[in-house]
Amino acid sequence: MAAEYPEAAKQLSVVAENVGAHLSDVSRDIGEQLLTEIPELRGDGTVIKILEASVAENVATLLHIFENDIPLDNVERLPVASEYARRLAQRNVPLSALIRSYRIGHWRFLQWCLDELNRQGADESLSAATNWRMLNLSFGYIDRVTEHVIDVQLERDHWLLSRTAVRAARVRDILAGKDVDLDWAESALGYRIRQYHLGLVSWLPPLAEAGAGLARLDRMTTVIAEALGCPARPLFVPRDEALSWAWLPFGSHHDVSWEQLSDAIESTDPSVHVCVGNVEPGIGGFRSTHHQALRTQELATLASPGTRFTEYSRVAPIALMCANVEDMRAWVWEVLGPLAVDDENCARLRETVQIFLDSGCSYTATAGAQILHKNTVHYRIRKAEEIMGHPVQERRIDLEVALLAVQYLGLTLLRSAPA
Repeated sequence: MAAEYPEAAKQLSVVAENVGAHLSDVSRDIGEQLLTEIPELRGDGTVIKILEASVAENVATLLHIFENDIPLDNVERLPVASEYARRLAQRNVPLSALIRSYRIGHWRFLQWCLDELNRQGADESLSAATNWRMLNLSFGYIDRVTEHVIDVQLERDHWLLSRTAVRAARVRDILAGKDVDLDWAESALGYRIRQYHLGLVSWLPPLAEAGAGLARLDRMTTVIAEALGCPARPLFVPRDEALSWAWLPFGSHHDVSWEQLSDAIESTDPSVHVCVGNVEPGIGGFRSTHHQALRTQELATLASPGTRFTEYSRVAPIALMCANVEDMRAWVWEVLGPLAVDDENCARLRETVQIFLDSGCSYTATAGAQILHKNTVHYRIRKAEEIMGHPVQERRIDLEVALLAVQYLGLTLLRSAPA
């Protein structure tokens, strides 16, 4: 029998070791294949990040089994795979999409391993026995993992029956622009739609310690509402265990102190991230402030390094450009030229140019803001112009937007510094 070939385990170990040397490439390739083949998995940045982590965890575990000849009975449940299944369940992604992702991912993984086995040039008998062992172990592993994630997905039924899910369904009707009875909607939600609102999106970072995650997000929402003097309780809608949507009621007022809001966030749970829209009125404002907060969250999750609090009013142009990061990166490089490099000198020059433009091109104001001699500011502006190849006031609007994009997205947009 091929399964009893004594050298097959050693040969498979060599295959696993060599494939494991390209672990990040293998994981990225599988993740991209899944997003291409399964449309239900696209469109949510947080879920995509957990998908990438789940793929990496499964690939690393299978390679570890191959390399060390580990019995499947000794393989423990994978926490990231469970978390990914739970998130999909809570967002009503079909179970069929999850199971299909394991089938497609398994096949893509085997392609990498089979290609490596062929490169080893083993004789026909050894190659066949190794192939048999690889298929036997990997199919057994996938069978165990999918059985577990199916159990996790069944939690969807309990989630849908919960009170918070019913409330979320009402909110989704409003956000989708359906014709709803406002009296009925306000009664069902316990929240007045006919007033000014501020939309919030709050979340815990992917794979962070999310113990009592919803309670922490709810508490943060309450702290913010109290700090801003909201006249009633906010509307809090869990999206999953580590993400929530909320609307703060402002009644007939529409002024908000961003400084107070920021202070409230900074003084509370240090793990929670918050993005907000603008204060907007009525049912239209209920929708628009939420969509603004979502756009801002897309920006915040792309930022490297990120910030805990981001307000739409400060980053609106950049948030609207986040739909295509590749094009944004190319545009920033075209505007900033060699100044779009991730090194200390360029960072210092970009900061000075940004303050200079914000201050109305005042050397004195820039020097005061940066606590520098005015001659130093003159030197930095001149140096930045030399690097970019044009004066800072040429394409001034483009330059201001590009610098703002780099300020918030950082390494996501910059070139690597030369070695």
